Amino acid sequence: MFVTEKLALHAKEQPDHFITQFNGRKITYSVFYEQAKRLAGYFQAKGYKQEDIIAVYLNNSDFFLVCYYACQLGGFSVMPVNTKLAAPEVDYIFTHSEAKALIYGTDMEPILNEIPETFAKFQDTLVVGEREGLIEILADAAITFEEVIESEERTSVVFYTSGTTGKPKGVLLTASNVRAAAQIWGEAMELNSQDRMQIVAPLFHCAASHVFSIPVIYAGGTIVIEEGFSPERALNTMEQEDITIFFGVPAMYSILLNTPKMENLQLPQLRLFTYGAAPMPYELIRKVKALYPDVKVQNLYGQTENSPAATTLKDHHALEKVGSVGEPLPQTQVQVVDEFGEPLPVGQVGEIVTKGPQVMKGYLKNEEATRRAIQNGWLYTGDLGRFDEDGLLYIVDRKKDMIIRAGENVYPVEVEEVLYQIPELLEAAVVGIPHTVYGEVPKAFVVLKEGRTLAEEAIISFCSKRLAKYKLPEEVVFIDTLPRNASGKVLKTALRKE
Repeated sequence: MFVTEKLALHAKEQPDHFITQFNGRKITYSVFYEQAKRLAGYFQAKGYKQEDIIAVYLNNSDFFLVCYYACQLGGFSVMPVNTKLAAPEVDYIFTHSEAKALIYGTDMEPILNEIPETFAKFQDTLVVGEREGLIEILADAAITFEEVIESEERTSVVFYTSGTTGKPKGVLLTASNVRAAAQIWGEAMELNSQDRMQIVAPLFHCAASHVFSIPVIYAGGTIVIEEGFSPERALNTMEQEDITIFFGVPAMYSILLNTPKMENLQLPQLRLFTYGAAPMPYELIRKVKALYPDVKVQNLYGQTENSPAATTLKDHHALEKVGSVGEPLPQTQVQVVDEFGEPLPVGQVGEIVTKGPQVMKGYLKNEEATRRAIQNGWLYTGDLGRFDEDGLLYIVDRKKDMIIRAGENVYPVEVEEVLYQIPELLEAAVVGIPHTVYGEVPKAFVVLKEGRTLAEEAIISFCSKRLAKYKLPEEVVFIDTLPRNASGKVLKTALRKE
């Protein structure tokens, strides 16, 4: 069943079960379904056609998911827009996508006011906030909705990549891609109608939407949404709202574990701590499992281009296989290949490629990039990795982030894993910088825990006992915080510029 068909089924079979919870407001499946149909009917009455792109420029709220499902029901393509982007970046996405309509929050108006010409080009705009244009539509029972027959290859969602290596690309995901992601993650996390998923990551990002929100709703569960990540609020919600699943990037877990309240939480319903976007250091996993031995830990790996769904590392491997992103997900094939696309033996490093029903249709208006990314049905991820003897995948690094020092390959993540073992460090990132003799050398950027001090010489000394000499950071820079994009990934381009 497509995600819209599942929503309709749940609205019929469990009409009073809560689908979303946000700032004290709870919406049942039946009410949510009616609201989504009204918004879809509104756009139908305006004359919008199948695969017309509707931009959703909203921070986290229950309305975000109503808009998402409304576009699916109406046969339109929903385009979530990163609310943390600067005006020129937003301008590019609106212009490149040729989005027809815009749903936005009043808090986005300062950015929109910086791009008045582009903003004026939208055929329709709906605002959520003080003037409450969207809310009036959701409450209008007079709006009629004409049911649309879903098709496998309809462009269902357009996600723009973060654009850390140039202009962002519009990833086209079909209705069958979204269905596959919901089914795959539902099976991998054993989701059910009693699950209560806590969302603190941005819904405009594919992980919060397609790994958690849509799969949990597909299973008939409840999404407990927060506006953003605040450690104290996140812990309070986790304890007070009977959360069963929590997702965070490793940096969030590092912050939570340094929050005193974390040690005294009562979490009888919590069954799963999940993480992704970056490897979780051994010490963080050990602390989480020591505090909550009855809660499983699961790593999730994928790219926007595969909906995102590639591999998962389940709890029984969490400490034994630290650094691994696990085994291929259901319905998914994963290989590590050389420059000719040939599979490599166990232990050898190559590019990670994936295949399955969740792999994107392609990039919007970019056939050349699509041809490079998808070859013979395989998605070339740009990640370098290796398999171990047990068939578990390890991401060595991004292809573009690998450092070549005097002919020797240095993988930043390998150096970062050692840095994370230093008790005084909160975060660390390693990039390559030019060198007149060696071509490139590693440079480390580190964030100390509050109240801690450490000398650069002590860090180099610690690393020298655990790394080959050519892998040692040439320089260590202390900074207050690492620059990150909305998905929690460190912006290494920004660090290189520094």
